[in-house]
Formats: sequence, structure tokens, C-alpha cells
Amino acid sequence: MKVRYHRISNQYTQTANRLEADKEIYEKEFFDKISGTVNFKDRPQAKELIKLIEKKKINEVHVVELSRLGRNTSDVILTLEWMEEQEVNVVIKNIGLQTRPDGKRNPIAKLITSILSSIYDLERTNTAERSAQGVAAFLARGGILGKRKGDTLSDADFMKKPTSKKCLEYLKKSRSIRETAKICDISTKTVQKVKRIAIKHDIL
Repeated sequence: MKVRYHRISNQYTQTANRLEADKEIYEKEFFDKISGTVNFKDRPQAKELIKLIEKKKINEVHVVELSRLGRNTSDVILTLEWMEEQEVNVVIKNIGLQTRPDGKRNPIAKLITSILSSIYDLERTNTAERSAQGVAAFLARGGILGKRKGDTLSDADFMKKPTSKKCLEYLKKSRSIRETAKICDISTKTVQKVKRIAIKHDIL
């Protein structure tokens, strides 16, 4: 069975575009909305995927990019090694890499995936450090964390947000609220708000 696995975090990612562009037909799809720092085996949908692999019902797993498996180098490598032991071909779409093309182990795949995973891990660490430094500087200037009481966006300002615009695009394509939330990497509550405002102002 050929399946697709996708992970989205709480932040919008460019992988949504790659996901939408992937027109291949899969027998089953697995979507986890969870941080990439959570180990693969501890994710709800990944657990279901693992069960089917153990039952020998899956022989090929597609991901739009390696970071969907995780942003922790050691965990990604362990996951790929386990799938190799199960003789599962992992297809990484954005770089056209297969770990077991024609049913045989690809010797270069481990090297490439190790390098890419290390880059994602470093990127995550650097982002966290920059965020912490930014918060510290803000507090040092007397800033206060949290939303100010009574501070709300107008409908117009809310709909100008990039995520709102993208969400509206998919709603106009008759996508369901759940599908739109997955593609845009936002909550269903946010999609419902976009839809409510769009209907209110006759733009949907």
C-alpha cells in the first residue's frame, strides 16, 4: 500500500503549497498537527501508520519533505532506519529521494537524510534562540507579554492577514473547513472565523 504522511505545526508552513501540488493518488493519508520536536512514534497518526507497517500492509510512505518526519536529527534517523528494517520505501518528494527504489536499499539516502535532518535541527535551535532573545529585549524595554485588554483586530485587518487570505482562497474552492485548516496549517476555529467574516461582507 502506498500512503502519504504529513505533519503540520501550529505555524503556517510553505509545505502546504507542496502538499496541494501533489496530485498523486494514495490509498491512505495520515495527518498530524503537532510540533516536529515530538518523536515520530509518539504522534497520534504516526502511531496508526506504524501499526499498519508492522502488519506489512504498507510498503511505501511519501512525505513532501524530510522535516515532516521531524526536526530532531536522532529521531528522524531512527525512524528511517526502522522503516528500512521493515522494507518500507520512504519517498521524499521535494528532493526526489527514495530510500528503497526498486525494493533495494539506496546507499546514498542515509547520507543525504542525515545532512538534511541536521540542518532542520540546527534551524529549529537557532529560531528558538532568536525568539528568546527577542522576548528578553522586549521585556528589558518595559514590554508586557500577552494580549492587551480590549485589543482586537477589525474584520478588514483580520482578513488582510496572509493566513486569512490563503484560507479564503481554499474556501472559495469549496474546500471543507477541516481540509482548509489542514492545508493552511491553522485551527478549524480560525477557518470558521474567516468564513463567517467572508459571508458577512459578501465575499464568499
